Amino acid sequence: MKSHNSLLLATDLDGTFLGGSNQERSQFYQYIHEQRHRILLIYVTGRELDRVSELYEDPNIPQPDYIIADVGTTIVHGQTFEPISVLQNWVAQTWGNANEQIKALLANEPGLELQSVNPDYRVSYYYEPESLQPQTIQKVIDAGFDTILSYDIRLNYHYFDVMPKGVSKGPTLVRFLTEMSFNPDDTVTCGDTLNDFSLFETGLKGIAVGNSEPKLVEKIQTMENVYYSPYPGVMGIWDGLKVYGKD
Repeated sequence: MKSHNSLLLATDLDGTFLGGSNQERSQFYQYIHEQRHRILLIYVTGRELDRVSELYEDPNIPQPDYIIADVGTTIVHGQTFEPISVLQNWVAQTWGNANEQIKALLANEPGLELQSVNPDYRVSYYYEPESLQPQTIQKVIDAGFDTILSYDIRLNYHYFDVMPKGVSKGPTLVRFLTEMSFNPDDTVTCGDTLNDFSLFETGLKGIAVGNSEPKLVEKIQTMENVYYSPYPGVMGIWDGLKVYGKD
């Protein structure tokens, strides 16, 4: 890591690092800019890389040192977008070019609508909670894949992601820390929806911001490594960093 007192901030974007009022975000981003000598910033997001790159157009938003995108299936350097090969190869081998297989498997399942995004190593749907059938999820599991269901409170979208077995934000971050020889004790994870839950399952220090999805809040109640902040978005991150003595 960059120094003895450094921080590796591994944060979700929408609702978390991008959450809060304009003034709150401006204050927090200024703090990050001022502390970059000791902070290593990692975006850990469900966004595709092209949607992450849109953020680079705003000079106020701190740019990351690394990006874990597509819910943990894309891992690149933050400035060049060059893949971290050993991690990207692990994801690719686990997935095995399964996109069309998944689409065919779920083609006629009720309650699913294929998203317009077309990532390399996952297949993403919107889903209707009242229509999605338990056997649909079981079909995916029986075929050797994982599923992540999450909810965006702001947009009122329910997301259904079919993932490579054993790959998601948390497992990818752990492999990243090992591969890059970063100290897990210096790492703090942040999120707000169920696709961030695997970050908290790692046992790393975690912050669930105040606007978190209710189902995520339920799941973290007994997790001693996760601080549930009363503050939403960036103020929740800042609050949690203070609690952990990492501010």
